Amino acid sequence: MNTSDHADHTAVVTAVDHRTAVAAETARFVAAVKDADLATAVPGCPGWNLADLVKHTGSVQRWFSTLLLARIQEPPRKREVDLRLPERADGYADWLAESATVAADAFAATDPDLPMWAWGGDQHARFWARRMLFETLVHRADAELALGLRPAVDRPLAVDGIDEFLVNLPHAAFFAPRVADLRGPDRTIRFHTTDGDDAWLVRLRPDGFGPDPAHPATDTADATVRGTAADLLLLVYGRLSHEADTLACEGDEQLLADWFANSAF
Repeated sequence: MNTSDHADHTAVVTAVDHRTAVAAETARFVAAVKDADLATAVPGCPGWNLADLVKHTGSVQRWFSTLLLARIQEPPRKREVDLRLPERADGYADWLAESATVAADAFAATDPDLPMWAWGGDQHARFWARRMLFETLVHRADAELALGLRPAVDRPLAVDGIDEFLVNLPHAAFFAPRVADLRGPDRTIRFHTTDGDDAWLVRLRPDGFGPDPAHPATDTADATVRGTAADLLLLVYGRLSHEADTLACEGDEQLLADWFANSAF
């Protein structure tokens, strides 16, 4: 599968301090689950409950922090991290808050422009901070949805998150194998925000797919999805259906169905 190393689109991505945002999103996550029943099922992650969700998110933060401190230059061969997980689930919320502190320490010790191996296109330490942010944000939204709350996502974060998802998705086939099926005879999908003028044009080719570097996202597309940046972020991550009332779709319905069936991350 051919991949692109850079974001190619017409969206104006607002500068986001990913490191600071990890701490803020973790705090929102902790606030959501602090007094919740951790046995509550999480619809966004079938088979998981809130305890599983918290454990996963904190584990990812600690794992990425370990990679940053090790300045890894090749894919890690093992994934052994001292999680220091509490014996009782009622300590998980505080443990998640502590995970963000572990991450902050790793950020402080690492130049974001340091060359590092990463599974996505950006081979620098900053990849891991950005990836950690959206792992945390999306799972915070999962927790809130599980508790019957509507997640609020700050618009600059949502725009940056859509960009991060679309840029990295072509590289994700090794852990999301259905991504390899995202190909087609020169078909295009446009994602366009309705609370701003951010847009992304994704082109499916016989040999793969990715954000199109040659054509502006305002060009005619075979299918288009419009919604607020927050709803588009939840959409691309599969937390919102493209048939939701808050989204407007036009064009090739089968193309959209195939995209969302194979782009689960």
